[in-house]
Amino acid sequence: MKSLEQEIKELIITSLSLEDIKAEDIETDAPLFVEGLGLDSIDALELGLALQKRYGVTMKGEKEEVRARFASVATLAAYIASQRGQATA
Repeated sequence: MKSLEQEIKELIITSLSLEDIKAEDIETDAPLFVEGLGLDSIDALELGLALQKRYGVTMKGEKEEVRARFASVATLAAYIASQRGQATA
């Protein structure tokens, strides 16, 4: 899971053009929106598209479910891992 979390951190930086941030600056359990990294709804759309392209996952579902998936790098990694598991099952 650690390598997936690292990949997600790097994807956040590249897809959102966060030039002044390194992967190690992003805490795995820190909030991505408002506090923490301070992303906004436009960033969420861009990140969602990048995750779909990279990992083939979609972020469909109830608003609260989607919001929970984007809570942190750890929750994104857990969601991607669970979707990968379903795809191979």
